Amino acid sequence: MRCRVCGGQLEPRVTDLPFKISDSTIVVLKSLPVLQCVQCQDTELEHATMVRVDALLAGVDRSAELEVIRYAA
Repeated sequence: MRCRVCGGQLEPRVTDLPFKISDSTIVVLKSLPVLQCVQCQDTELEHATMVRVDALLAGVDRSAELEVIRYAA
């Protein structure tokens, strides 16, 4: 696949990514499988991964300022 930002090659990687889900809540997903551009380092999520991320973020306690969740495929 090619990067939508710069056209570079995307490679599978595992990384930690933050998601801001409200004005005061940030969730960090650890060990998240992504596609990362070798040129600009932009990341993309495959559809199946994004479906799982949506489910994880839907269950977050929004009263917490920061939550860290390990992604389990």
